[in-house]
Amino acid sequence: MKAQQSTGVKTEKNTKPSSVPPVPVVLFVYARPEHARRTLTCLRENRIPLLYVFSDGPRDAAAKAKVNEVRTLVRGIDWCEVAITERVENLGLGRSILIGVGEVLRKHEAVIVYEDDLVCVPGTYRYMCAAMERYREDSKVMSVTAWTHPRVTPADVGEMPYFDGRAECWVWGTWARAWAGMDIDSRQLLVRCKQKRIDIYKYGADLVALAGLEKSRNLWAVRFLYQHIIKGGLCVRPPWSMVEHIGFDDSATNSPDESWANPPLRSVPPTPAVWPRPVEHPDVKGIWQRECGSRPTIWFLAEERVRSIMRMIREMLRKYGRGG
Repeated sequence: MKAQQSTGVKTEKNTKPSSVPPVPVVLFVYARPEHARRTLTCLRENRIPLLYVFSDGPRDAAAKAKVNEVRTLVRGIDWCEVAITERVENLGLGRSILIGVGEVLRKHEAVIVYEDDLVCVPGTYRYMCAAMERYREDSKVMSVTAWTHPRVTPADVGEMPYFDGRAECWVWGTWARAWAGMDIDSRQLLVRCKQKRIDIYKYGADLVALAGLEKSRNLWAVRFLYQHIIKGGLCVRPPWSMVEHIGFDDSATNSPDESWANPPLRSVPPTPAVWPRPVEHPDVKGIWQRECGSRPTIWFLAEERVRSIMRMIREMLRKYGRGG
């Protein structure tokens, strides 16, 4: 397997014939080999036919060995067609996803996106592909996700998928048509929402806070969520989660809130014989406001500030306390 050098990026390709036109999976990896190994195992079990891997460059000398270990894992993939991009520069998660997803969507109509700390049950890829095929030409539907949580799932969905105006960033799929406009940052999108008299807090006060942190924390997902909101788009959610986040530890660049860990995963929901019409479930706005705040109170803002400081402390400990 030979690497090609071009504009600061190394790419590798390893091909295996497939007779099925695939929805490619795009995987973003960094410097967590144990997490990446588990994610690759679940993707192999899902029999995905085509995988694009974007490996971010090491942030510092301390990360280089782990980055190389992850790259060795990825180069060993022989169970599907794979294209690997190894960044020389460290882009960080937000820029990596914005650039990488955009690159793949210039080649393919649709993508399904994973990060290296997300695992799924067998059948997840098939279920997501079925949903994406059903809503491929429906402009009202902008994304599909394999993740939900009991805290935010309406009580009456049963075994059927439902629609949410708040999109998702833990295993999700979209189309090139819905990705258009992702060059506009979330602060500009907030301004556009206000101009259109769209309530910027309608799916939780945390989104407005995250929009303010997009640049400093190198975030990407908040602008995708506001793209849904400003366009009136919907995300297809499963009735229960097929995905779990395994990165609730200090190795995460953007460490998530552990209270969002799911209960033990179940088998995939049954694929609907007839998929529902794309209409937002009437309870979702109230659920998100209950869980994430309806307006930014002083206590909410203080809590966000404390979280930001704690993230900075963890980052400094990783960089100076462990890596020298």
